[in-house]
Amino acid sequence: MFEKIIDFIKQIYQNKDFIPLHAPVFKGKEKEYLNRVIDSTFVSYLGEFVEKFEEEVARFTGSKYAVATVNGTAALHTALLLANVEEDTEVITQPLTFVATCNAIAYCKAHPVFVDVSLQTLGMSAESLEHFLKNYTEIKKDGCCYNKITKRKITACVPMHTFGHPCEIDKIVELCNHYNITVVEDSAESLGSFYKGKHTGTFGKIGILSFNGNKIITTGGGGMIITNDEKIYKKAKHITTTAKVPHPYEYFHDEVGYNYRMPNLNAALGLAQMQQLPEFLQEKRKIANLYEEFFKSIENVKFVKEPPNAKSNYWLNAVLLNSKEERDKFLEETNKNNVQTRPAWQLMYHLPMYKNCFKIDTPNAEYISERLVNIPSG
Repeated sequence: MFEKIIDFIKQIYQNKDFIPLHAPVFKGKEKEYLNRVIDSTFVSYLGEFVEKFEEEVARFTGSKYAVATVNGTAALHTALLLANVEEDTEVITQPLTFVATCNAIAYCKAHPVFVDVSLQTLGMSAESLEHFLKNYTEIKKDGCCYNKITKRKITACVPMHTFGHPCEIDKIVELCNHYNITVVEDSAESLGSFYKGKHTGTFGKIGILSFNGNKIITTGGGGMIITNDEKIYKKAKHITTTAKVPHPYEYFHDEVGYNYRMPNLNAALGLAQMQQLPEFLQEKRKIANLYEEFFKSIENVKFVKEPPNAKSNYWLNAVLLNSKEERDKFLEETNKNNVQTRPAWQLMYHLPMYKNCFKIDTPNAEYISERLVNIPSG
């Protein structure tokens, strides 16, 4: 069975010596734009391409505003600060995610709280979130939501669109609005993914994107905050630029800020990549369709399809095997044959720094983490 799968993947990628999980593609105006930046000498965050890249991402996602940052984690940290996440408060999230989701919460000196994911979407389960909110929280006289067990205030909720598949974001936002909890969407992996016709990252108060080297488009390293709230946009731009008050020559900073703005070099790469995004999405959907059809004939291996009402970017294709033992054998055989595959991340509450965080039962996250394998998707 594994040999058949390996042969099929090699066919898709034309029998290359090594097939990576995901590699960037540069076939547009990347070199032209980078040369323009170098010739201009404006290689840092001042320069024409930063604003152009922001405008293009805002246009594509349907957001009013976009602020480019050095990476997705910086974007998420900033977004949480703008959502008023404070020290010793709690932020609801999912255990099946990349560690940056929880790290950004920890940067605010807040505590992650874990609810389960959905087997259908791989992202936060609206049903599990509702169970947590109904049974473990209360709204006090100040209008804020509190965890009845830990007594801490819950300031935000961070659902993540796992591997580019949109989660039940409309239900999650509706629930959080009822409990006065701000939704910050971790859309790091889902540029080009839509739920009910609307781009991911635009349902909550604030969304973030990532342009790391392994993402659907890359700036080398980079992230983006997207929002429809002008006040949040202005504040985001201010605090990511060291909170410097604009002045022709004086240096005055009116609060603690962060050196988080994206350099012009990275933005030039990003703009060239954005111009190719529709083509990338088309190609990735073709590959996903090939996988979906192929895995229909393979017993005991299930291909992860986009959820109902969603159009996924299929950033990382994934399969579910029958057991952890089968998953481990599959990982060993594929990697031994120069086909790069990876398991899902370790669940966040299995990591030493987050093992004592409050959690409810998460059987779906446990099930997925033991069985899921990402397969080549570039």
